[in-house]
Amino acid sequence: MERQQADIHGSYWLHTAPPGDPAPPLEGPLTVDVAVVGAGIAGLSTAWELARRGRSVAVLEAHRIAAGVTGHTTAKVSAQHTLVYDHLRRTRGRHGAELYARSQMDAIRHAAETAEELGVDCEWEETAAYTYAEDPAHTDQLRAEAEAAREAGLPAEYVTETDLPFPVVGAVRVAGQAQFHPRKYLLAVADGIRRLGGTIHEYSRVTGLHEGEPCELTVESPASATKVTAHSVVVATHYPVFDRALLFTRLSPRRELVLTAPVDAARAPLGMYITQEQNTRSVRTAPLPDGRRLLIVTGEHFSPGTGGDVEERFERLAAWATDRFGDLTFTHRWATQDNDSTDSVPLVGPLHPGSRNTYVATGFGGWGMSSGMMAGRLLSERITGRACPWSDLYDPRRIASVVREGAAFLKHQADVARHFVGDRLPSASGPSVDDIAPGDGAVVRVSGERCAVHRDEHGQLHALTARCSHLGCVVAFNRAERAWECPCHGSRFGVDGRVIQGPAQKPLERRDL
Repeated sequence: MERQQADIHGSYWLHTAPPGDPAPPLEGPLTVDVAVVGAGIAGLSTAWELARRGRSVAVLEAHRIAAGVTGHTTAKVSAQHTLVYDHLRRTRGRHGAELYARSQMDAIRHAAETAEELGVDCEWEETAAYTYAEDPAHTDQLRAEAEAAREAGLPAEYVTETDLPFPVVGAVRVAGQAQFHPRKYLLAVADGIRRLGGTIHEYSRVTGLHEGEPCELTVESPASATKVTAHSVVVATHYPVFDRALLFTRLSPRRELVLTAPVDAARAPLGMYITQEQNTRSVRTAPLPDGRRLLIVTGEHFSPGTGGDVEERFERLAAWATDRFGDLTFTHRWATQDNDSTDSVPLVGPLHPGSRNTYVATGFGGWGMSSGMMAGRLLSERITGRACPWSDLYDPRRIASVVREGAAFLKHQADVARHFVGDRLPSASGPSVDDIAPGDGAVVRVSGERCAVHRDEHGQLHALTARCSHLGCVVAFNRAERAWECPCHGSRFGVDGRVIQGPAQKPLERRDL
C-alpha cells in the first residue's frame, strides 16, 4: 500500500470542512431546560429539534463538535441497513419492521428539509442504496430481504445489475436514499442552534449526573469544574458515559477501516453499496471540486483491542479496492467505531426504568446518520410531551427483545467475560520492554503490574497502567492508529493516556518504568 499512497490525511470530512466557529468551554454554572451530552449527529439533532420548539438548550462536548464518531463516518443516510428487515420481520413481526422503515425514512426526509432550511451546501445527493453479494449462496438471503423491505414499506427490489465495475450475483436496491458531507451539515445545525438561543460548549467533559427535578450535571473544562442544572438530560455520547441500566451488557463495539481515492466521474458508482461478505465491504462516492468523485471504501471490521495488525487490515482493504477499481492513489484513511445492540435495534428513550427526565441514544449499529437523526426527532417528541409512533420500538427499557435475542446477548457477555477474567490471570510469558519497536506498543509486566508501554519514533518510552479506567479490562495497542483500545466496551486512549473515546471518562494513569 505504501506505493499507492500520496499525502495521506485522516478523516476526509474533518480535512475538508470549514473550521467552524469555536465553541467556548463552559466556565460557570448554567441553567437550561435541556442539557445534551455529546455533539455528534444524535446530540446536535436533538438540540436542534428542541431549540426549534422553544426549549433552552445547552450542548456539552468533551472534544470538538462533529469530530468524533460522526466525523469519521462514511455518511450514508439510508433506511436500507443490510439485512435488517428480514430479521425484524422474524423477531418483531411485520408491524415492527414497518415502524423501523417509517422512522428511518422520516429521518431522511427531515434531514433533507433541514439542510434546505439552513441553506447549507453539504453535498446532499439522493441516490439508491444496495446490499449485494458476489457469492451465489447468498441470493436467497437477498431475495428474502427485498421482500421483507417491500412489506415494510420501502421502495425495495431484487436486482442483478448495478453500476459497480465488477459483477454481483444479486442485490437489494432501495431508491430514495441519500449521502452527504456530515461535518458541513452539522456545523450548519450548530449555527442554527445558536441562532435560536442555544449554547454549545466544547472541551467540557461531563463527569457526573445527579437525577432529580431538576437534574444536575458535573462538568470539567480546562478552566474549572462547574455545574449545569437542567429539567431534562440527554446522553448522546455514542457509548453511554452513564450506564445506570447496564446498557453496556447490550452493546457490542466494533471498528471498521476507511480508505478514499479520487476516481474519474465516468467510472465512479453513484449508488451506495454494502456486502457482509469478506468481513464487510462498503462502497460509495462523493463529489470533488475538480469534477472527479472520491471513492470511499470501508471494511475489515473488528472489535476494538482485538484487531491484531491493523496495518495489515488496511493493506487488505487497499488490495480489494485496487482489484475492483483499478490503480488508485489513496488520499485519506481513518477508522470508524459503532455499537451494535444485541437485538439489532438502537436504544433511544429513557436512560433506565426509573428515569423520568434522563434519556439516551445509542446502539446505532453502523447506521448512525439516519438513526442519529431519528433519535433527535424521537427524543424531542418525548421531552416535549408529544406522541411518537415508534417510541416503543426503540425504548431501551424493552426486555422481551433481550429474551428473543438471547444468543447474541450471551455471546457478547461471554466475549466480555473472557477479557475481564482472562486478563487477570497470570501469564507464563509475554513481551518485554526491549521487544517494543519504535512506533509500536505492548502490554508488559513491570514489577508485577501490567503496563501499557509505547515506544515513539525517537525511542522514548511512554508507560501507562494497562487497565481501562472504565471497568478494568486490559487494553491492547492499535499500531496503525497509535491508540490503546479496550476490548470489553471500546474505550480508546492516546499514547499519553488521554481519553479518545468513551465510555471511559478518566485517562490511563502514567507509570514509571
